[in-house]
Amino acid sequence: MGISAQPADAAGRPDGRTSFRYQIDPGQRVDDYFLVSNTGTADQAFTVVATDAFNDGEGDYALLATGESPEQIGTWVTFENGANRIEFTLGPGQSRVLPFTMQVPADATPGDHVGGVLASVITPGEEVNLDRRVASRLYARVAGDLQPRLAISGIDGSYNGDWWNLLSGTTTVHYTVSNPGNVALSANASGEVRTWFGIPVDSASGGSIAELLPGNSATYEIAVSGVAQLGYLNAEVVLHPFVDSPDAAAQLPVSPVSRDTPLVAVPWLLLIVFLLLGAVFGFRAWRRRADQKRAEAWMEYTEAEAKRKAEADLVGAGTRSSE
Repeated sequence: MGISAQPADAAGRPDGRTSFRYQIDPGQRVDDYFLVSNTGTADQAFTVVATDAFNDGEGDYALLATGESPEQIGTWVTFENGANRIEFTLGPGQSRVLPFTMQVPADATPGDHVGGVLASVITPGEEVNLDRRVASRLYARVAGDLQPRLAISGIDGSYNGDWWNLLSGTTTVHYTVSNPGNVALSANASGEVRTWFGIPVDSASGGSIAELLPGNSATYEIAVSGVAQLGYLNAEVVLHPFVDSPDAAAQLPVSPVSRDTPLVAVPWLLLIVFLLLGAVFGFRAWRRRADQKRAEAWMEYTEAEAKRKAEADLVGAGTRSSE
């Protein structure tokens, strides 16, 4: 893409870092360097910006638009022009090392403040401009009361299976993870499905959750397959949070978090069989009642006929004797 940007030392040499990470006190100042290069074949106008980070709709790390003004850590950084952005042009193959200063406010809250230092080159288009950006993440952990924790703020599940196969189906769980603490955390997720009396059915790994920044949230999904149609199911998600940093000093113990949700896996084949059996037995019971009623009616009719004929015979016999 014709742009390169990375952390560097004071001499302008890349120093192997992939991000800027500082453990710092309120009111403290840090000086550092950002190396920007034009790896293309034409002159390019660069805008280098210090800005804030957030989690996008997919839960991924993202930075504010180049033209958008930061409100948090991006405002702590200034370049040699005294602002948090600087513009310049580089010819093909040229590089420039940019010294910058990060001044942490004296009233900065404890915990992780996350942003990025990015190099942007905008190419005008007929309808929209193309903003090509390369960034290095910027982390400042301000000393104080650190509260690393994640929460599952919402969860719901669904079951999908073939009506004719009682032993196979998939339980899908959608859950929302929020970071109410003040430390950026990633997590390993797993899902488990239980049925009546807490009996385990099956489990699955939900993979890794990308780093979730303080105050942010994102929605994820876990699918557990091979779940039978047992009627009642209870799906649980368990998160094991951790600090995703190569710096051992940045690691913190974080408690696991879990949440479950009940759902129904209707055994349709059994239900259809029971309905058919119920219909058969119901029909047979109705036939027995109907046959019994007809038999009772026939008995009443025959008794009435016998009585009528007996009375008629008595009347005829009396008439003949009187003659």
